Amino acid sequence: MNEDLLRPQGRYFEELPTGTVIRHRVTRTVTEADNVFFTTLTMNPQPLHLDHEYAAATEFGRPLVNSLLTLSLLVGLSVHELTLGTLVANLGLSDVVFPKPVFHGDTIRAESEVLEARESRSRLDAGIVVVEHRAINQRGEVVAQCQRTALMQKRPSSVSGEP
Repeated sequence: MNEDLLRPQGRYFEELPTGTVIRHRVTRTVTEADNVFFTTLTMNPQPLHLDHEYAAATEFGRPLVNSLLTLSLLVGLSVHELTLGTLVANLGLSDVVFPKPVFHGDTIRAESEVLEARESRSRLDAGIVVVEHRAINQRGEVVAQCQRTALMQKRPSSVSGEP
């Protein structure tokens, strides 16, 4: 069987040196349905996300997309080209900020930058990578940013080639 067919889409630890920047290909337009479903699924009664009349009276003039949906979307957009099939575990998220609001109809793209990469002290088959994820809207504004620490698989000895 062709080894390329077995290779995961994500990147192995060795393919993530400090300074690597990945501009993720998949983008996503956030709909009102996305926002309502996510907000109600997570038991969040905030009228700023759910009530058009309430939101119209705020400085934003319309409902905001739930910031945790924005964060989830940001991390999700990175999966195909970063961690799909190569992630052992997420170890943490930190420094989460939302510098601009997201509204229904905004299209989000993501980019990831490797800030740190080091060998795991407890696992010979993995390394720890700290990535800064940035969500950017269709106007080029950063709408969310976070640092994610991940335990990543090292490349198995039987796998060769670039991502």
